[in-house]
Amino acid sequence: MTTFAETYLRETAELVDALDRGAIEALASALAAVRDRGGRLFVLGVGGSAGHPSHAVNDFRKLCALEAYAPTDNVSELTARTNDEGWETTFVEWLRGSRLRELDGVLVFSVGGGDAARGVSANLVRALELAREAGAAVLGIVGRDGGATAELADACVVIPPLVAERITPHTEGLCAVVWHLLVSHPSLQAAPTRWEARGLPPEVVADLSLHPDGRGSGGARRGRRRARDPAGRRLPLERLSARRPQRRREPPGGRGADADALRLPPLHAHAPSARSGGGDDPRAAA
Repeated sequence: MTTFAETYLRETAELVDALDRGAIEALASALAAVRDRGGRLFVLGVGGSAGHPSHAVNDFRKLCALEAYAPTDNVSELTARTNDEGWETTFVEWLRGSRLRELDGVLVFSVGGGDAARGVSANLVRALELAREAGAAVLGIVGRDGGATAELADACVVIPPLVAERITPHTEGLCAVVWHLLVSHPSLQAAPTRWEARGLPPEVVADLSLHPDGRGSGGARRGRRRARDPAGRRLPLERLSARRPQRRREPPGGRGADADALRLPPLHAHAPSARSGGGDDPRAAA
């Protein structure tokens, strides 16, 4: 008898095979363009999809040198806006406060993509409408038919609804797969993940290079290196310090210096009191 685990994983494999590779590549290019022109990325999601932005923002910032933010990370502001102004305007007003501009991008994670007419995720729709008005890039990873996100987006990946009874879990699960693909994409990744960096073989020869955007994104200036594997393929950047041997610090008197001679005297030895009459204590002068 087929187990549920087998069924679910088979469905996942079928959905992965059905993903539009071209749409994923277009989304990677659009995100790289936001970074390369000095823009910021604002990542939005509600419900279960509100959990993705925080993780994705971390990876876009740390691995891709892309300045990114998520309004759901600030619970105080989110709940204050909801309480005072209503749920529908939470994201749009947050974006206005962040001075959203044409250099920036707005990335939406959503199962349905939003539908203002039916009142579904209206706060996402309002935020996307503002992004279009500002000339910012509208991006998305969504499910079902894509909703308002797919309609307004410059680049959007739609997780096809092949399994009607499990649209939400498959969409939210594969959303994480897709954005992890993006932060690992050669056009975006600017720094290695920890475990992969530690596994680089010693025979790998590294050469300093700027980030593909030509400006370095701060990476080359901070001493990262772009490594190549034995076949000549470029590997993710790593910090020079990762392979630089650490020099031991010697005491001022050299290795043979007496440790006792290097110890600082007690603080009270430098603090003359009024009773001793020493130093510049104003009470002593009196």
